Amino acid sequence: MPDFALRKTMLFVEDIHHDGGPAPALPRRRAAIVALVRNPFAGEYAADLQSAMEDLKPLGLQMTDRLIEAMGGIEGIDAYGKASLAGEGGELEHTALWHVPGGYAMRERLGEARAIVPSSMKMGGVGTRIDIPLGHINAAYVRSHFDGMEVGVPDGPRAAELLFALAMARGPRIHHRMGGLAAEDVRGEDGLR
Repeated sequence: MPDFALRKTMLFVEDIHHDGGPAPALPRRRAAIVALVRNPFAGEYAADLQSAMEDLKPLGLQMTDRLIEAMGGIEGIDAYGKASLAGEGGELEHTALWHVPGGYAMRERLGEARAIVPSSMKMGGVGTRIDIPLGHINAAYVRSHFDGMEVGVPDGPRAAELLFALAMARGPRIHHRMGGLAAEDVRGEDGLR
């Protein structure tokens, strides 16, 4: 069993009151949580990585629960995303360990979330920032919810560490006006429309 020892977590919460135009009735909330963990695969090639995703599932659920709490509860959360970053000695494929534990944890806790969880992955050292893409939880074509949230940790990821991130939002971008499928028209049957 790989040892993904948790070093620290950080929460980021934004309440967006306007973006140069009139203020909406309610601010839009975006929040993200990141975790820095030991990368047990750093420095050597491992043929089997996929089985290690199972070991990260408890971390995904723990981070999701903290993120929902930071969002003020589950009500109205309608966008999500995930990201991962490998520090020195890691490889890009190590960041893919987060696909199942991060994505499925959010889908499990949010219930009827049908759309794929948008994801980004990259390599970087201490202080590297990463954008977490956001998309509607039930339909990939809802343009009003295309967004991203940048996060980073001043002291990570260190060598032989991985940074895992999750993000959620409530509501569309402030002042969205690019058309496309409206959130209220989502059928949510297949995660596309």
